[in-house]
Amino acid sequence: MQVQSMHFKARSGQKLADVRLQQNLKVLSQRWTVGRTNAIAELDDFEATRDEAVERRNRALANLDVWLERFEAQATARGATVLWAETPEDASKLVVEIARRHEVAKVTKSKSMVSEEMALNRHLEAAGVKVVETDLGEYILQINDNEPPSHIVAPVVHKSKDEVSDLFARVHKRPRLTDIPQMTREAREFLRPQFLSSDMGVSGGNFLIAETGSVAVFTNEGNEGMCTVLPPKVHVVVTGIEKVIPTLEDLATMARLLPRSATGQSISNYFSILTGPRAPGEQDGPEHMYFVLVDGGRTGLLGGEFQDMLRCIRCGACMNHCPVYQKIGGHTYGWVYPGPMGSVLTPSYVGLEKTLDLPQAATLCGECHVVCPMKIPLPDLLRKLRERQFERGLRPWRERLGMAAWAFAARRPAVYRPLARIGARVLGWMGGDAHRISSLPGGSGWSLYRDMPSPVGPTFKERWAKQGRRTTPR
Repeated sequence: MQVQSMHFKARSGQKLADVRLQQNLKVLSQRWTVGRTNAIAELDDFEATRDEAVERRNRALANLDVWLERFEAQATARGATVLWAETPEDASKLVVEIARRHEVAKVTKSKSMVSEEMALNRHLEAAGVKVVETDLGEYILQINDNEPPSHIVAPVVHKSKDEVSDLFARVHKRPRLTDIPQMTREAREFLRPQFLSSDMGVSGGNFLIAETGSVAVFTNEGNEGMCTVLPPKVHVVVTGIEKVIPTLEDLATMARLLPRSATGQSISNYFSILTGPRAPGEQDGPEHMYFVLVDGGRTGLLGGEFQDMLRCIRCGACMNHCPVYQKIGGHTYGWVYPGPMGSVLTPSYVGLEKTLDLPQAATLCGECHVVCPMKIPLPDLLRKLRERQFERGLRPWRERLGMAAWAFAARRPAVYRPLARIGARVLGWMGGDAHRISSLPGGSGWSLYRDMPSPVGPTFKERWAKQGRRTTPR
């Protein structure tokens, strides 16, 4: 998937003006955020569970190489083949080679964000292999000119029912339906023949279990079973190397948090633990199983100040609660991962110089940190990225000059205090009786979309000098 994060500002304006998109995005604040609150209340001690999960993920990351080697040994012992890819492009080449080796003509694929990193569909189709997305949301995007997903859990959240209805009528060449059960039945009628004629299934992996060489997959539609168990003779798992956890006990802890944080469900509708190809005497499962484990910049985060980001379990809670994402949607961020998680991951994976606006694409309100089941300090990480931008001179010169002037004054109280008094009075005068500034010179990026409250009364220092010192300590 091509990185287009440099167009963030232009896209933001377009998305804010898109009335239909604004209506579609309300589902995040109206359903999933409330659902998460209700779902975590079911746990006797949510915070203790979260602390335990963080500890387990940190333990795995502290010895990532050890657990990956253990996983490879166990998966190989159970008949699977483990392949390693340094870049997403390398991973796509490996999957294409697997398809050629087994003379694959058609691939059915369940939802996988790593496959989006790899641009896997494009590479397979270039090799003459037909790809069919089986997740309903991903299928809708595929038949809509291969549109990229806008959310990691609900890839088509940006579209309304009417838009999907029009799309189905145009692509399926059938009468337009508006009843959701009828529309999903229509999709099944088109997808099931693809399941039954598929040569190879491709899935992602929510977690890799080192002690058994297994992959755990959570879904709500059950489509992954048709891609991984019956009927494809080949199953390929593509996932990041950071997804490995030591034991099934670790998986049990993660399973208590992932669906609650992602969709507000106590459990996912479907949950699979897949281990190796079909053994003699077994009735289902693939004849061949491959794991393609992708680095793609992940090892660059190990041992550094951004390692906490590798704990991410891709639940999407941070974007569901983010006031920025809720207004502009996922396509604005310009790559695979949107929202606060994407604003950290994308610069880390593809380069800070290609994603200049993403560290700024947050209010730093802290909500993403509060709801993250892995307690990833996303606001702190975004601040660190902003610091790196300034250190490398990647921000506009006017911004750097303004910040340098503010820093100069802030370190010198004798300069800062009179300037603050003057600034407060000027801004107060600009706000008038309404105490609102609708046009701010040099700050049109703010006042173009919202009014700025103006200061009222004297500064804190002036008030303290007049009133604060009257208080007698006891």
